[in-house]
Amino acid sequence: MKLYIKTTLFALFMVLNINIFAQSDSIASFEIAGNCGMCKQRIEKASKISGVLASTWVLQTHDITVRYDSKKVKLLQIQQAIANVGHDTPLVRADDDVYKNLHECCLYERIGSSDTTQKHKNDDHDSKHAEHSKENNEDHHDHEHIITGVVVNEDNKADLTPISNVNVKWLEGPAARTTTNENGVFKLKHEKGNKNLIFSFAGMQADTIEIKNLHEVLVVHAQNNVLSEVVVSRSRKSSYINALSANRVEILTAKELFKAACCDLSESFETTVSVDVVSNDAVTGSKQIQLLGLSGIYTQLTVENLPGPRGFATPLGLNSIAGTWIESINISKGIGSVVNGYENMAGQINVELKKPHNSEKLYFNAYANNMGRTDVNLNVAQKINEKWSVGLLLHDNFMYNKNMNFSHNGFRDIPVGNLFSGINRWHYENGKGTIAQFGIKYLNDNRTGGQIEFDKSKDKGKTDIYGLGFDNERIEGFAKIGYVFPQNRLRSIGLQLSASNYTQDSYFGIRNYNSEQTNGYANLIFQDVIGTVEHKYKVGGSVTYDKYNESIESNDFAHTETVSGLFAEYTYSPSEKFDVVLGLRQDYNSLYGWFTTPRLVARYNPFTGNTIRFSTGRGQRTANIFAENMSILASSRAIDYSLLKNQGNAYGLNPEVSWNTGITIDQNFLLFERESGVSVELFHNNFQNQVILDWENPRNVSIYNLDGKSYSNSVQAEFRFMPAPHFEARMAYRYLDVQTDYKEGRLQKPLTAKHRGFINLAYNLHSGWSFDYTFNTVGSKRLPSTATNPPQYQLNNYSDAYITMNAQVSKSFGKDKNFTIYLGGENLSNKFQKDPILAFDQPFGEHFDTNLLWGPLTGRMFYSGIRYHIK
Repeated sequence: MKLYIKTTLFALFMVLNINIFAQSDSIASFEIAGNCGMCKQRIEKASKISGVLASTWVLQTHDITVRYDSKKVKLLQIQQAIANVGHDTPLVRADDDVYKNLHECCLYERIGSSDTTQKHKNDDHDSKHAEHSKENNEDHHDHEHIITGVVVNEDNKADLTPISNVNVKWLEGPAARTTTNENGVFKLKHEKGNKNLIFSFAGMQADTIEIKNLHEVLVVHAQNNVLSEVVVSRSRKSSYINALSANRVEILTAKELFKAACCDLSESFETTVSVDVVSNDAVTGSKQIQLLGLSGIYTQLTVENLPGPRGFATPLGLNSIAGTWIESINISKGIGSVVNGYENMAGQINVELKKPHNSEKLYFNAYANNMGRTDVNLNVAQKINEKWSVGLLLHDNFMYNKNMNFSHNGFRDIPVGNLFSGINRWHYENGKGTIAQFGIKYLNDNRTGGQIEFDKSKDKGKTDIYGLGFDNERIEGFAKIGYVFPQNRLRSIGLQLSASNYTQDSYFGIRNYNSEQTNGYANLIFQDVIGTVEHKYKVGGSVTYDKYNESIESNDFAHTETVSGLFAEYTYSPSEKFDVVLGLRQDYNSLYGWFTTPRLVARYNPFTGNTIRFSTGRGQRTANIFAENMSILASSRAIDYSLLKNQGNAYGLNPEVSWNTGITIDQNFLLFERESGVSVELFHNNFQNQVILDWENPRNVSIYNLDGKSYSNSVQAEFRFMPAPHFEARMAYRYLDVQTDYKEGRLQKPLTAKHRGFINLAYNLHSGWSFDYTFNTVGSKRLPSTATNPPQYQLNNYSDAYITMNAQVSKSFGKDKNFTIYLGGENLSNKFQKDPILAFDQPFGEHFDTNLLWGPLTGRMFYSGIRYHIK
């Protein structure tokens, strides 16, 4: 705990130093209106008056960050210099005559001007439609509009010059066409059904560009005599922090996921330090998420804010969601919204899948590695008419290398077999406020592992050769129905529904485990404002139904749990600098009775570039001790069933309850005259009750309620910068202090590293080349005690520290860059655990254990793949 306090103080000291530096150099950031790269050059050039050390204006956010010497120049003088060239600033409005003389493309909408006011009056419906589209990341091409854009040429010095007489026409539909004027600007009427523009110009390669949003100014860049790059406002990096969210939400886009092979959700976090994904054991291939040093069961995993794999489906659930299905992943540490339920204890990970109305018509991915794994993915989407769209997402995974065994212990490192999953989903929108999504998901996972010689047809149930296997099936139906009131678009009502059935037939040597879970979920949400947008609220109710049946070693366990409750959430936003969210749930659990879930989240921007967030609240969940810790069965450890109940509440154990409190600080600044930032996170999770799995006796595993204290402290610092154009670098360090009172006394959580270091480097070129490199260093981990074992089956008290390195290079081809080849390697340092299975030579003996896995199970791996899409 002392080290934790010291680390916390050091982290805060570093942030204060940065703030002092910022104040000494007077870093300021404010919004400047502009439309294109020419605006960027003009604004940055004008701002660099005497005393200004660096200046960067970001087209995507319209924010300029200026570092200047406050003894030589004042902020008002800088803003006056920018206004002098025609761009309004928060403190100074540009002269009307100067504004009117700007390049035609650069004539932005001025707040308060009569032209702008009249435009909004005449086009009120269209502007609301655009706002709704931006908020929902939707692509609307079902109404008429005037497309506005500019075509410019970018030379080797990054100077931009307009290109006149460029031909612009629609790919389909009417033969409407136009050309750019002397300023490179074009205006073209849009009609229903059109979404692809063709740009052509003598001496340059033509290109077809999809229009994502009808309400943005398009900036078409010509480079190397190719018309290809489109820049629109509000574009994002591959990963970023949602600046306006009260919770600190890290968003990983599909572009970020492309930095690694990302075959399924369990492999989607390789380029972020926020989430750890670790193998549960050395034989089953199951993985779990770890957030804030806590097991994945304490992180709420949702798919489009509907329940993700949970309960019995938790251990193998990460493998069921294909990486190519994912549109983005939202990672929120600490406590979350009461609207999403009460189970969030360490954080929430929400996965957004590709939608049929705004994704590629066809997307194909094929992957193979030198360990015998092959993945094939196919996404298909079709817009049926103006209201209906349908999509199909398919994923097939094959693992056929029966002899893969890095440690040479005679056991397959990964089970062989096949996993197939698919989603059929529909989208409906009538243009009058009603939006609906519904579909069905299916999973079939059949795998066999154990000793290399194991043959299921001959050896299952015998003690000659050790084997294990799974036969899992999950089917789910889901629906989301929403209505936005036409007269008040800030008022809406939504209903979320899902129902699923999961079955698992599995065996571990001579141990059998069979389970079935039936789940139903409904969540009704109403949201509105009180007077103005300063006061927002959400109210609603939810019900969750789970019926569990499981059989383990001739012991039958069954319970049915229904949780129903009401919630209310109020958001106070007096300004863009401050938000506070107060949430409260009151639920009734059919097993444990009434319980209350209070939560609070706040965001504050004390000065430009700095954001402080605070969160605190309560979480509660019911443990499914066998399904969530299935790896127990892959050992000879005895389980004392006499302490557990077969019927009634969940195994006779109390629900798990914890309080989580966290503070995060983000500071943005300029480094090398480019946007950079540093973040510090501090989280404390304190359990009031926890279901303890005690591994400290190597002969058995004990399961009991917490008697004493259990807590986790997490400190993380991250530094982001761009050492060169197109080159992004992220560095991070994390410290964990996770301790629990066991029967033997207070101990550090086993198999959890206190220290982790992380570096990610990404370099992308306009030519289609991308290079990515990730470095991880993981500190030593405490191992459960094996002191009472014979000497040959005893392990050290702590594991080794180790380093892993991953790298990938990819190249996109074609005028649409729609065909990509990628090559990569994982664990390039070839560091893997030499002894992952204890007593592997006696798999049916009393010391056999596959659960003491502290490092990588497999060594150096290489892979290759292709991606192809049709927009």
